[in-house]
Amino acid sequence: MEIFEKLYEMTAFGDIAKNPATILMILLAFLLLYLGIKKRYEPLLLVPIAFGVLLANFPGGHMDVVMISEEELKHISIISIAKEYGIMNMLYYLLIKTGLLPPLIFMGVGAMTDFGPMLRNLRLAFFGAAAQIGIFSVLIAAVFMGFTVQEAAALGIIGGADGPTAIYTSIILAPHLLGPIAIAAYSYMALVPVIIPLVVKYTVSEKELKINMKEQDRLYPNKTKIKNIRTVKIIFPILLGTIVSLLVPSSVPLVGMLLFGNLIKEIGTDTNRLFKAASETIMNSATIFLGLTVGATMTANTFLNPTTLMIVVGGFIAFAISIIGGITAVKIYNIFSKKKINPLIGATGLSAVPMASRVANDIALKHDPQNHILQYAMSSNISGVIGSAVAAGVLISFLS
Repeated sequence: MEIFEKLYEMTAFGDIAKNPATILMILLAFLLLYLGIKKRYEPLLLVPIAFGVLLANFPGGHMDVVMISEEELKHISIISIAKEYGIMNMLYYLLIKTGLLPPLIFMGVGAMTDFGPMLRNLRLAFFGAAAQIGIFSVLIAAVFMGFTVQEAAALGIIGGADGPTAIYTSIILAPHLLGPIAIAAYSYMALVPVIIPLVVKYTVSEKELKINMKEQDRLYPNKTKIKNIRTVKIIFPILLGTIVSLLVPSSVPLVGMLLFGNLIKEIGTDTNRLFKAASETIMNSATIFLGLTVGATMTANTFLNPTTLMIVVGGFIAFAISIIGGITAVKIYNIFSKKKINPLIGATGLSAVPMASRVANDIALKHDPQNHILQYAMSSNISGVIGSAVAAGVLISFLS
């Protein structure tokens, strides 16, 4: 009997019986894995996060992230954290708590992004800024619901539909809410193919969806033509980086790394090795560690509470308001302009690049098989990446 008792104690069944809520978290991990693997919703991010949740909630594995007080962190080394709290805590406090991984991911995103569509259609970039209204709307609402201003800002940034930005903002303003905010941000990014069509269905008319962007360009051609696009694409990240650094210095870790990644891409063969490292090796490694460690913060004790539910609901509202904000900005523009813009362009003012643009293009093609709007949507979409990072920088500057 002693042998059997020892064998039972060795397993996780006893701990699960003491804390049944762990089962819900394991089921949530299975659901996220299903969405990432079967439904292919952002698998590069959702799969590591889901597996991190799974590892953290297996009792006895010691793979969950423990919140260590700021005072204790001043007197403990990374090696001591690994010995006392486990390897996942070492990764979390070394890579996440320091804010290292989100800027590295932004560098990779910049290296994989082509600013050409935005530079050719700069007027469409405005709608990427308009879509950030969801961030500030939910921030104000969250304060009235009882969140602190810092927590409300971290919650509102979900409306930018940018996981690294949401994580970076949470690390600085509300680190105790990192797990649920990260899950909400990445879940809604993964659900872009569901959320955008849902919002568009109730806010855009059939006539507006059939506005053909290429036809509008033919009727009202652009007066300004870019003669040397390569030179412009090299100068742009340098110039914008300088402007952002002067006006919103707190956004430089994100925007600066995004623009650096783009610069080494646009220079070409001379920096090709740097480009490959940023877009492949560094980007992939950062994504793996970000997903696993963020998922490991989601234990039953930290996730299954009313605050988390409000974050999930608030994040969805922020996401939807951002889409509506971009669409509304296009509708207002169309009232005063002869050259009409398809409201789907405004719906892509989120940071979910390039998924939001692909979804908008698919919707347009369903209503008119000749209406290819992908390049136009990318203009608003790319500006949304920059816009959400700048918005995060503004909030951090005022509230940290």
